Amino acid sequence: MMTKQSMQNIALFDLDHTLLPIDSDYEWGQFLCRIGAVDADEFGRRNAEFFAQYQAGTLDPVEYLEFALGTLAQFSGQQLNDYHTQFMQEVINPALLPAAFDLLKQHQEQNDLIAIITATNRFVTQPIAQALGVEHLLAAEPHFDEQGNLTGKLRGVPTSGPGKVTHLHAWLAQQGKQLSDFTKSYFYSDSQNDIPLLSIVTHPIATNPNQLLLAHAQANGWPTLQLFAQHD
Repeated sequence: MMTKQSMQNIALFDLDHTLLPIDSDYEWGQFLCRIGAVDADEFGRRNAEFFAQYQAGTLDPVEYLEFALGTLAQFSGQQLNDYHTQFMQEVINPALLPAAFDLLKQHQEQNDLIAIITATNRFVTQPIAQALGVEHLLAAEPHFDEQGNLTGKLRGVPTSGPGKVTHLHAWLAQQGKQLSDFTKSYFYSDSQNDIPLLSIVTHPIATNPNQLLLAHAQANGWPTLQLFAQHD
């Protein structure tokens, strides 16, 4: 059994507006509108409403995820993969910035256990995590039927707010670990929605924080990081 002193540290990262200067979930919806895959007026209106709710901290995560996953369920697996390849090329790859890779590299070089934990669903985020060189991804899980088709429903609890804590504990338990096993635990996030997880790590870092998280970080003496200060 490894002692606490001999164990690696753990570094957790939110994705949207943290490792990316954009919101991949919102941008995926805008991309579908732009290429004509969905009704631009109706989908765009609902997507914007949900995004505003997220920013305000009033979003019902299940309602939003089943809206987003229901959209995915309209298409075949091959069509979705083709769309996502185009999405990566046009939207995500230009948003993969050196500052994010440099931050990840700092933790990789320290042999930290690294994971992205995001409220966005796995279909959208798995290729992004791979492009960032991060093996472990905790994300909202789409439900599939027996034929392997997306049903439009969410599997399990959302990976948002306190749900991130739930998913983290479950993921670590699968590896026979718990958060307290790590001498140092880092979590980088931009949003007040992630205060539950930020509050239980030893090193919370408010990264590109919105105003609500910035105020909370300052009140609690948490460090802040402007990862994309050079990017406008």
